[in-house]
Amino acid sequence: MSTLAPVRAAIKAKLTAVPQIGHVHEYERYVREEAKFRSLFEFDLVDGSKQLRGWWLRRTHSQELNIAMGRSVDVHTWQIRAYMALSDDAGSELVFDGLIEAFRDAVRADPTFGGTCEPDPGEQGGQAAPQLVEVVDVGPVKFCGVLCHSAVLQLRTWSYL
Repeated sequence: MSTLAPVRAAIKAKLTAVPQIGHVHEYERYVREEAKFRSLFEFDLVDGSKQLRGWWLRRTHSQELNIAMGRSVDVHTWQIRAYMALSDDAGSELVFDGLIEAFRDAVRADPTFGGTCEPDPGEQGGQAAPQLVEVVDVGPVKFCGVLCHSAVLQLRTWSYL
């Protein structure tokens, strides 16, 4: 049985639990009308203003490994994309980096996503290697016609079949 859906849901839940992270979508959204597309990412800030602030995730690779007699593991590689409107005056890069680090901290504190995944079955130095979030790319982009911060994160998960 595939482990894809429960792992996807667990990653989304972990992202959503980060305070003020913005809208989290379990898949990459596509909408032809810009206003409708923008509404998927407009987030209400605590001061009542709106800001483009959203995340989505995608499985980029899956591999089934036979690790023991009759025992297999699904290894999924996930890409997580994040966007947040840039405001130099507000130091938004620092807020954006803080959101990324809060998610990385949350995964580090619970690398099995509440028991949905397993630690990497390959051991490193006698310890099971946890799933760690890699920051692959961070930089400015145009998103919905707005200058935004963008980040690409990568994560691998392991689940027994």
